[in-house]
Amino acid sequence: MPYVLGVDVGTTRTAAAVCRLGGVGRAEPEPVGLGGPGGGVASVLQLTPDGAFAVGEPGDPRCTATGFVRRVGDAVPVFLDGEPCTPEELTALLVRWVVDQVARREGEPPAHVALAHPVGWGVHARGLAHQALRAAGVDASLVPEPVAAAHNHAFGGPRPGGPDAFPPNTSPLGVFGLGSHGSCAAVVGRDFELVAAVDGVEQDAGAAFDDAVAAHVRASLGRELDELDADDPRTRGLFARLRRDCEAAKRLLSGTVETSIPVHLPSGRVDVPLTRARFEELIRPPVEHAAAAFARLVANAGGVGTTVLVGGSARIPLVAAAVPGRVVLEAAPETSVVKGAALAARRFVVGPEDEPEPIETSVMVRDDDPLLRFPVGGLDASDAEIAAPPPPRPPVDITPLDLPERRTVKRVVRALAATGGRRRARDHEDGR
Repeated sequence: MPYVLGVDVGTTRTAAAVCRLGGVGRAEPEPVGLGGPGGGVASVLQLTPDGAFAVGEPGDPRCTATGFVRRVGDAVPVFLDGEPCTPEELTALLVRWVVDQVARREGEPPAHVALAHPVGWGVHARGLAHQALRAAGVDASLVPEPVAAAHNHAFGGPRPGGPDAFPPNTSPLGVFGLGSHGSCAAVVGRDFELVAAVDGVEQDAGAAFDDAVAAHVRASLGRELDELDADDPRTRGLFARLRRDCEAAKRLLSGTVETSIPVHLPSGRVDVPLTRARFEELIRPPVEHAAAAFARLVANAGGVGTTVLVGGSARIPLVAAAVPGRVVLEAAPETSVVKGAALAARRFVVGPEDEPEPIETSVMVRDDDPLLRFPVGGLDASDAEIAAPPPPRPPVDITPLDLPERRTVKRVVRALAATGGRRRARDHEDGR
């Protein structure tokens, strides 16, 4: 059956979702498994010794690229084993890999692809991304992450008066995202246009919250951890396992008031207790800082009717409590953006007039007022936007260097195709 594909390349995790273009019933967005335990795959590209790329598993730091999606538009390349690759080429390569994986599963390529991108991408970055995607053989629309979240919210929100009633509330929608390495605050208009947005790239988020839990464990155990031999492989394994257990404890505290972190010391296992109250005390400053930035953005934009929380860290109860106004989130908020990207791709193909009536998928955190439902806005970038010049940069003195031959995205894609898109998967719960 024909379908469209939504892709969300996050800082730590890449996700995909499809929408069907035929058949009976609602064309609901369906997250697609890419091999990781949470359905996605780690946003990691590793250059292998044979010149191909493996997706999803970090390796030798000299041959591994991470975090490149946030650097799209940066003229400084990423060097993999001495070969320069631009961030947009790496992003396009990962998107191409996702498209190929889903096409093999579905038995045919998608009718259209929509890529959700950070709101920090300006005109120049979007133009470079379009060019890299086309060079990789991917015809895609670019959708800002908050706009994708608004598409998903409009499709799934409950409405008063039954499924055929159109909601009278036409206020803009607030979108507050909290993932693994940053936050996002935005106001989206009823025509799916960005009214205002701030991308908190340096904001402490999910990964920093894991660090806070690990610091709590260190403070509780004291010398028992400090006296371990850092050069011992068993110690490195212990700390790697501890890191995973700290992340698991953070997730558990979203649904329970107390848990414990197991620490497998050479002398035996020790369980360190952690309550939700203590965890929220540890992470309160960065959460309240991000929520205050969102509140200022909303006030300057004239207010919103509802705020949607997205990203894996949005599950934390403190986040919903800190964000002002009426707040909603899905049971799996880390999938809201990618499902919205799939819905945006579908609307690009079939138009708003063929959209099915929405179903209720959101979970109300506070207030029983209705969610918003918006008509459809445009998706595609204009030719002027794609060809826009880069923003001005301050003058710098540059010393010429003899760089190795540039590895183009076409060469990389051919190498990936020759290996059958080899990949191993390791997922991250926070998603962004």
